[in-house]
Amino acid sequence: MSTRLPGAKYKTVFDRGRSVKGRLLVAWRLESPDADPRAGVVVSKKSFHDAVDRNRAKRLMREAFRLLVKDGTVGAGTEWVFIARAAIGGRTCRDVMDEMKGLCARY
Repeated sequence: MSTRLPGAKYKTVFDRGRSVKGRLLVAWRLESPDADPRAGVVVSKKSFHDAVDRNRAKRLMREAFRLLVKDGTVGAGTEWVFIARAAIGGRTCRDVMDEMKGLCARY
């Protein structure tokens, strides 16, 4: 089972979902009762100029979400889009995972 959100679903999550802001991330969530938990990630060039930094932020967010799904913290029937903020640079996967856990709890 893949935890990646297909590109065509991003617009749906942004249009019909709601957002919560954190220190490292902005999370958009959409309830989909029949869907497995999936997430998409967005990292802007404005916040991260170098491709290496953008790719690291994406890897951190994907891995943190995968671990949360594995632990059962993120329930079924939700689709997420996480947008990285500049503060995510230099953070560990544990930091990102804790932030995601907090954002998931706020819903």
